[in-house]
Amino acid sequence: MEWLHCISYFFGGAFLGNAIPHFVSGVMGRPFQSPFSKPPGEGLSSSTVNVLWGFANLAIAYLLICRVGDFGLRSTADVAALGLGFLLMGLMGARLFGRFHGGNSPADANARSR
Repeated sequence: MEWLHCISYFFGGAFLGNAIPHFVSGVMGRPFQSPFSKPPGEGLSSSTVNVLWGFANLAIAYLLICRVGDFGLRSTADVAALGLGFLLMGLMGARLFGRFHGGNSPADANARSR
């Protein structure tokens, strides 16, 4: 069942990566996109909603990482699964939120160079 643990750690990393921008934006008092905005993922949610959403993601990450199997910081497979989920969620967030916050997608870079 080790591969099931790795899948859990992968999704734990994804939830951990998703918790950071929501929680930090909320703590800074800034509105940010969330699934609860109108339209979902595009409109802005209040800083309070983002703190709560970030904390919920953190709680889910804890459950998936710390309560499933026996996550080991010295286990390459465990850390690689968590890191891959964290990285992929970060890249997805950069692409999605970059559209709204002046991120640097390849299309934006080409338009600015003209």
